[in-house]
Amino acid sequence: MHIVIASSSNGAVLTPVGDDGVAAAPSAVTTAALPAEVARLERDSPRWVWESTELWYPSLLRAGVRVARCVDLRLCHAILRNSEASAGSALASAPPSSWDLPPGEVAKAMPDALFDFDTTPDASEGLDPLAEFLLQQQALTPRLSLLLAAESAGALAAVEMRFAGLPWRADLHDELLTRTLGPRPRPGERPVLMEEVLGALRLTLDAPSLNPDSQPELLRALRRAGLMVSSTSKWELQELEHPAVAPLLEYKRMARLLSANGWHWLETNVRDGRFHPDYVPAGVVTGRWASKGGGGALQLPKQVRGAVVADPGRKLVVADASQLEPRILAGMAADRGMIEAGSAGDLYAGIVASGAVGTREQAKIAMLGAMYGATSGESGRLMPALERAYPRAIALVEAAARAGERGQKVSTLLGRGSPLPDAQWHQVQAEASEESAAVSAQSRARSQARSWGRFTRNFVVQGTAAEWALCWMAALRGSLYALGGRSPLLEAPHLVFFMHDELVIDTEARHADAVVAAVEEAAATAGRLLFGELPVRFPLTIAVVDSYADAK
Repeated sequence: MHIVIASSSNGAVLTPVGDDGVAAAPSAVTTAALPAEVARLERDSPRWVWESTELWYPSLLRAGVRVARCVDLRLCHAILRNSEASAGSALASAPPSSWDLPPGEVAKAMPDALFDFDTTPDASEGLDPLAEFLLQQQALTPRLSLLLAAESAGALAAVEMRFAGLPWRADLHDELLTRTLGPRPRPGERPVLMEEVLGALRLTLDAPSLNPDSQPELLRALRRAGLMVSSTSKWELQELEHPAVAPLLEYKRMARLLSANGWHWLETNVRDGRFHPDYVPAGVVTGRWASKGGGGALQLPKQVRGAVVADPGRKLVVADASQLEPRILAGMAADRGMIEAGSAGDLYAGIVASGAVGTREQAKIAMLGAMYGATSGESGRLMPALERAYPRAIALVEAAARAGERGQKVSTLLGRGSPLPDAQWHQVQAEASEESAAVSAQSRARSQARSWGRFTRNFVVQGTAAEWALCWMAALRGSLYALGGRSPLLEAPHLVFFMHDELVIDTEARHADAVVAAVEEAAATAGRLLFGELPVRFPLTIAVVDSYADAK
């Protein structure tokens, strides 16, 4: 059973829709009565259908109501609009409408709806959630159905993680900043330890007034010192032998910490002992998540993880998937050799054991080159051996790259479609194909085509890895709720953080072992959902800790 929620002038309209697609008579519910009505209907395990999870769900959570399943129409619309599997549907061929606004944009006009229940989300002009839902149902295939269910479950998890928040000790954060940078400075000044490192840098470069935060000024100072660098990237600087390198790298490390997770970040993002990550599901074209504002929900450096400490009587269960993308590639291609290489645990060691390459480092370089298109240098030299050992896997990414070079769309395993190159890209390709085209124009077109091919090569793997992660999260979310015995979200084991292939669960200590088992079973479930009976293993590193810093 599906229940479509649409806003009305004084609350919401709920319309049940059977599995046969037939809608029953709608019922009106006031804003004040909506949480209780949703809680009552949730006992029958419906799938709620609404315009956007980001609009409707936060206020339900605020009222103490958790829902198990939903259809996020905006997220699903974006997938169906761009998928080759639904290209022949009425939805895909319809003219642009307000449903085509990027997911997440709809909430900007309604900040109060995110945590209060004083108002009901206003329906965007011209939107009819019931009509959109029925149109989406007509466009589905079995794989797209799984993708849309996983995408919508991820949207629920994202809102729940923002609501719950990651436990954060502001006092410990301040201590680590003081220990690393020095006491908090006055506005416009640098912390004292940063100033000391800067002094050493200025001395070694003979540049007493150097501002290392100015890229052009820093490059000029390095070149005056005889260092002919093209950038100030860590990787380029590490190749140099000069007394300025060590203090420069140290200063850059300190500056990153200060700007990304310094005292301003702490005051802005941590409240009531919690960091509330603000995710944007499908914020990246591959289906990976993005984050809003300056919170950095998808990048918490190890330097600050010591501030993430479980509350008394609780534990943090931290789990991440090992070598996810190459395992995903092996499963997508049904490459039995590569699947076997990963069966013992370390896939790169398995590649070495197969005789494809000589060392684990070579295996990693070759595999990353295959997935990201780094076909020159060491990875290019190793590619023929990798192709001989795992022809199906390499053929899959090569086919995706060639399609991209031709300006064609590629798809993930479940059907998320890649974007197409823009008009300028096609114009460059067309001009280069003319008989009178200059050599420089042809060279530019080839370079542009190869660049797009590298994007599509990785899109199919990264996008399918994102699908696996969504299935992992969706399966785990249900298991955690069952462990809590339907207790309130913040008391039961619950997800509090997600970062591409890593999950953090906040749980009572007594449930920790059961949570670990649930995490492992959810990973196996995700593998079966995507790859059926193929024996693709997804090993996890799991730690039960008091502090996030102790997980790795």
